[in-house]
Amino acid sequence: MNGHHHYPEGSNGWHHTRRADDDADDDTERDHRSSTRSDPSSSRTGTRVMNGGYEGDLRTSVTDLPDAIPLLPYWSAKRHLTCGNPTPPPPGTPKMTPWRAAPGKIKTAHAALVLCLNIDVDPPDIIKTNPCAVLEAWVDPHTMPSHKALEVIGTNLQHQFEGLNPKISYKPILDPSKEDLKRFCVNLRKQAVDDAVLFHYNGHGVPKPTPSGELWCFNRNYTQYIPIALQEIQSWLRSPCIFIWDCSAAGNLLSNFVKFAEKRDDDAKLHGGGHPDGSHPFSECIQLAACAADEQLPSCPELPADLFTSCLTSPIDIALRYFLLTNQLPSGISSDQVMQLPGDLKDRRTPLGELNWIFTAITDTIAWTTFPREVFTRLYRSDLLIASLFRNFLLAERIMKNYHCTPHTYPPLPPTNTHPLWASWDLAVDACLRQLPDLLKNAESSVPKDVSLGARNRRQAMRNDQVAQPGPSAPGDKPYSYVPSRFFTDQLTAFEVWISRGGSALTKPGPLSLPIQVPPEQLILDGAADLAPYPANSLEHSEHHLVPRKPPDQLPIVLQVLLSQPHRLRALILLSQFVDLGPWAVHLALTIGIFPYIARLLQAAGQDLKPVLIFIWARISAVDPSCQVDLYTNHGYKYFASALAGQDDPRQALFPNGSEHKAMCAFILSTIARDYAHGQKACWNERVLDSCFGHLDEGDFLLRQWSALCIAQIWDGNDEIKVYGVDMGLQDKLIALLSDDSPEVRSAALYALSTFLGASGSADLNKLGGGGSGTMFQLEERIHFRMEVAVVTGAALAIKEDASPMVRKELLVLISCLVREWRGYFIICAWIYWEEDRRWKEGEENPDDDVAANAIMEWLDSFGDDENSRAENRVLLSSFFTIFSILLELSVDPYQEVATNAQTIVDYIMALLLESPFTKLDSTTLHRPPSGGADTKWLLNGSRPRVPSNQSTQTPVHPPPSPSGRPPLTRSETMTNTIQNGVSSTLRRTSSFANALKSLAGNIAFPSLEDGRSSPKPQQTSHEQERTEVVQGVSRPPSPNLNFAQYTSPYPRPETPENLYHRSGSSSQITLADPEPSAASFSPSDAMDALMAEDMERLRSRRRVAGHARHHGHPHYDAIGGISPSGSTFSVDSNVNLGLGTGVGLREVLPLKSRFYDWCCEYFKEPQMRQPEADEPGSVQYNYQVWRQQRNEQVMEDTHKQALEAPRCRWDKPVTTIQVSGLPLSLAFHAFDPHLVIANESDMITVWDWIKRKRLNLFWNGNPRGTSITSLHIINQDVGGIILTGAADGMIRLYRNYDPNLCNAPVQMVSAFRGLNDVLQVKHGSGVVTDWKQAGGTLLVGGDSRIVRVWDAHTESQVMDLETNSDSPVTSLTSESGSTSLFLASFADGAVKMFDRRLEEDNAVVRSYHQHVSWVQNVRWHPTLYGQFLSASSDGEVKLWDFRGGDRPLQAWELFSHGLSAFDVHEQTEVFAATSALMASNWRTQRTEVHSLATTRSLGSLTTGLAIPPPRESMTPFTPRTSSLTFHPREMVYGVGSWDGTVRIMGCKLPSVS
Repeated sequence: MNGHHHYPEGSNGWHHTRRADDDADDDTERDHRSSTRSDPSSSRTGTRVMNGGYEGDLRTSVTDLPDAIPLLPYWSAKRHLTCGNPTPPPPGTPKMTPWRAAPGKIKTAHAALVLCLNIDVDPPDIIKTNPCAVLEAWVDPHTMPSHKALEVIGTNLQHQFEGLNPKISYKPILDPSKEDLKRFCVNLRKQAVDDAVLFHYNGHGVPKPTPSGELWCFNRNYTQYIPIALQEIQSWLRSPCIFIWDCSAAGNLLSNFVKFAEKRDDDAKLHGGGHPDGSHPFSECIQLAACAADEQLPSCPELPADLFTSCLTSPIDIALRYFLLTNQLPSGISSDQVMQLPGDLKDRRTPLGELNWIFTAITDTIAWTTFPREVFTRLYRSDLLIASLFRNFLLAERIMKNYHCTPHTYPPLPPTNTHPLWASWDLAVDACLRQLPDLLKNAESSVPKDVSLGARNRRQAMRNDQVAQPGPSAPGDKPYSYVPSRFFTDQLTAFEVWISRGGSALTKPGPLSLPIQVPPEQLILDGAADLAPYPANSLEHSEHHLVPRKPPDQLPIVLQVLLSQPHRLRALILLSQFVDLGPWAVHLALTIGIFPYIARLLQAAGQDLKPVLIFIWARISAVDPSCQVDLYTNHGYKYFASALAGQDDPRQALFPNGSEHKAMCAFILSTIARDYAHGQKACWNERVLDSCFGHLDEGDFLLRQWSALCIAQIWDGNDEIKVYGVDMGLQDKLIALLSDDSPEVRSAALYALSTFLGASGSADLNKLGGGGSGTMFQLEERIHFRMEVAVVTGAALAIKEDASPMVRKELLVLISCLVREWRGYFIICAWIYWEEDRRWKEGEENPDDDVAANAIMEWLDSFGDDENSRAENRVLLSSFFTIFSILLELSVDPYQEVATNAQTIVDYIMALLLESPFTKLDSTTLHRPPSGGADTKWLLNGSRPRVPSNQSTQTPVHPPPSPSGRPPLTRSETMTNTIQNGVSSTLRRTSSFANALKSLAGNIAFPSLEDGRSSPKPQQTSHEQERTEVVQGVSRPPSPNLNFAQYTSPYPRPETPENLYHRSGSSSQITLADPEPSAASFSPSDAMDALMAEDMERLRSRRRVAGHARHHGHPHYDAIGGISPSGSTFSVDSNVNLGLGTGVGLREVLPLKSRFYDWCCEYFKEPQMRQPEADEPGSVQYNYQVWRQQRNEQVMEDTHKQALEAPRCRWDKPVTTIQVSGLPLSLAFHAFDPHLVIANESDMITVWDWIKRKRLNLFWNGNPRGTSITSLHIINQDVGGIILTGAADGMIRLYRNYDPNLCNAPVQMVSAFRGLNDVLQVKHGSGVVTDWKQAGGTLLVGGDSRIVRVWDAHTESQVMDLETNSDSPVTSLTSESGSTSLFLASFADGAVKMFDRRLEEDNAVVRSYHQHVSWVQNVRWHPTLYGQFLSASSDGEVKLWDFRGGDRPLQAWELFSHGLSAFDVHEQTEVFAATSALMASNWRTQRTEVHSLATTRSLGSLTTGLAIPPPRESMTPFTPRTSSLTFHPREMVYGVGSWDGTVRIMGCKLPSVS
């Protein structure tokens, strides 16, 4: 769970389950597991404080079930699990079948109604009963002359079919001869072309079809029956066709037709390679047959003779008559009365129309729940006539099976005659017919009787047309009072019950689950295989063995109800709740045919439907982006554009969650514009860009986020819209958004700026984009150039130290756009950096040898006396240099994905540098190999060597290739490098540029997919004999949960050169290993001019191209405007012809591709209206959190009692002893779990169960050699725990999954960022010192710096930099435990200062204490008395202070005369402990003492008992302490770590437990 919400009073801390019609417009309503759940504006008052205690009281009087109080676990949002990468589907997820009908879907255009009746002459093979069935098309042929009867029957049959689909041309063919039939069929196929032809065959007047597949017709004189082979019919009508066989033994025709069709198809494949001209195979023809081959049609006199045809074309007539035959109604209604049932088949408000509507819904539902999805889509959602025939076929099957006939179809369908929904149909008919006598009482007796309801409908329609009198009933009928059926109301209630009573819950595969084919091997992952009884987080554990429940049978009925005005809103709300369940639910709704209904409703003007329609469309757009074309063609985008813009409409006040619905509109519009130029133009014309511009200032972060993303998609690759955006200052507004509190909003703003500068927002991963900001014809060339540079410079400076790696990833995409368009400037910056880096390393002082500074001076001198040009160009180069420096810094980012993407960009620049004219200069040092052994010479203020972390100090000049293709970070150093003539920049020397270049040029062994996912570990040089976990000295820090970034080489393929500096097959003529490159006749400033001029030519070329000709995938242009081969990097036609080479050997890898938009779209695929699984009462995760909460409260209660006794008890009870590798420099106890986290002097972290004395986990932090983990915390302890480390390189790293009992997944890095950037180099510093305050999510970071930086974990941004007003390192930090803004900091010079975060940054120190004269080891608040705190210095003094008193301590202890190395105060009870310093003289007697604050006496002493003396040199250059000491936050125990790797845990001898 990761919600950062405020909870309304009286809500018991739970957020409400939000529905589409809720009236709270508030971020509390949003699902807190959603992808964008990080509302930064939410209040934090009244929330449960982790690690015990409460801020406010949320616990109400509810006593029946202990609520798992929603806490505020930080770094637990979805972005921390994914870092903006789309979540891959779980294993075994089947691919969704397309819901749209296939492109070659059947469309019926013409129909032949063949009647072979030969009235009054019975066929020879049929013996009719007496009486027998006589009605054909509801006409008794014996009541009129035979020829007249045949015409009437033909006309009636035509009308019946027209009732199914009036748009088709039906041709009755009456008693045809073979020649006539052939002529008609051939003509029909000509008319239909490629459309389907319906062939209806009534063979009641001819012999039964033969077993060999022949049907019969007549000769011209009606003296003979003529057989016609099915092969002939096939050759006349070809394919596609629909055949209806209404005759006895119809199965003969069906089975033989299939056999002949398959043979024809096989022959076509063998001889012709398939069907010519894309014609359909014969086996795709659809058939409906009245009975099996050995069956005869029923002849019951109460049924029509063409029972099968009547069921297919007049279902309500037959159904009512059949109901009368099988059910006894009390009023004795006759079939004649049934024919007088009032109403119109097409008017759902009338009895007859309502029955027809119910029948359609029930047959649709029976088909949906019985047939496979593909079959359902093909038969019921592709063609209106076919859908009607197959719906009605279900009735034919039900009725005819009672008369020993088995109707058949092709494709074959499972039986449906016993489906339970038929009972619902009978109930609806019963309810209707019981009202019939009352309805007929007032009917006029003069109304003529009709043979069928269809005939009456036609008569009424004709009469209505004549008198132009609209109305639901015929003019002759008087109004009636009809009680509508409860069918639809009941079905909606059943659907609602399914949703509200656990239908949304996941279940195990079985008869009650969604029928999804999961591979059997996936089903092994059941609960039994998991050791953890309670998965801590649904995203942490594999849940793909749980699947959605079987959808409710009422889903097709809900869609039918959308047609009804009275039920529509209720049906839409239920439908929105259903599609909210996930993509599978959306796909089911689309498959069943929701799309045309929902699309039509966009034309409705009803305000009450707007919120729920927007919600449903957001889900549809997220699951199927192809709907963009439909929303464009039917102008549906206007609906959402008006909703997005509508802020002045007073009716908008009726909208619940208005801002969230506007965010949904922005999302829908962005999907319309994505990858679709028509959609972009439509959105622009509807002023969507202006609406989004206005919403960038909204209070709802989701609306700000999606407004930015919508802007990104609208102007992606569209120059005209970019011009419009620049004119309205949109890019400046987006840059201002980079200081937003929400990481998602900051990322969205960067995404929009990236698409503005040429990155592609396309879903196609191969589309990288390019072309910068386009033509910008309204700007002058120079202004255009400056704008692009200013955008990236502003963004880079604002974001470079953002705590969210997701945001930093998006910054790199933006920078990559600038690198691609202005690569010449970056080559120059890389060269300057190289030269300055070389001079700094080799300690050169002679300014005459500063080739880079001289080149810059010459270049600036070329501008003459034009001071404006000089200043402008100086600023531009300085901006590029700043961006390049930030790039280098990000290339050694602690978060792997960020570093990998930055390495791709940096290596691209360096590859260009290797191809550049700078390599041909005799004054450059590019051709000199970087010195490998010289690395050991550089000392940081005489203390510590700078060594690349993949090399030890003895590494030879030819190191093995590092797994990541470059040396990772060495310790951060700050170097102010002033470039002559004002081009200056403060560089953070993260990694030697020379080393990076050496790695690129020499070791072109780019990482494999596996290698690219982990960075190298530093070698371990000390105590290797004890460290069995590290053999080769290569440690890999844990990877993030989703690590998709892959390094992309600038070269076409990996190469393995013979030596370090030759690159075989390179297009460059000069290799770095060439000892004497040919002297060049140009100066460095000439090369700079040429590269800059070519960049400007690239801009001019871009500006000449019409914007509409360049939508995505921009071509590359050379200096004279023509398209150059392979996007040539250097043009031979440059203004200064330097023989610049072509760069043709390099691969275009920029801009980088962002997946952030796809990740954001997942928000609309995730359930929003229900609580996540972890918050559902009864779920495994919920039960676990309830148990944890109860356990934690019990621990707090028990330890509170113990804390009252502990100050008077002895603290010398041994608990356990743990042995680790190296010096246990930092210890951290978990407050509630028996976990102890230990960090040694380098980068190894171990997690122990200190009660069972069992090691739970071991991993490496990944900080560089020569640095230590100097700070350690466990955060989010109430709900589990995340390990937070601070290392002396300035980096903060966080890890999850450290407890294997809760999660089988490996340890994962949650996040990492640079906690301090200005780390000063001191001989013995404190590294990085942190303090974590769970109550407010505040992280204080200080150490070897003149500032204390305050980070907000909620917004993942720095809040302020507080000046320490001291030149000494900060040695410890501690926040006041309440809700105040006070914190204490101790310093190496003995000072202790109190800060108030509410004051100005440079004046936040409110009290200073200077009584200590040496390094203050620790400062801690008094455990029970407010305002008092203790401090201990390395000279052995402990002092108690009260900040409300004077500058002198209240009390002082002189503990150790030889010095003190560690000090801590228990958080709950009045005791403190200190460990003496370790020296060569007292190593045998080093001890730890525990003292009581209440009695001022010693409560216990522990002698370390070392067996061997300590080394003479310090174990670590940081924090002069030789041991560690930490109290448990709650239990009465403490841990002491000694330099020999021993951690002793001691406890208090409490009377109750001794």
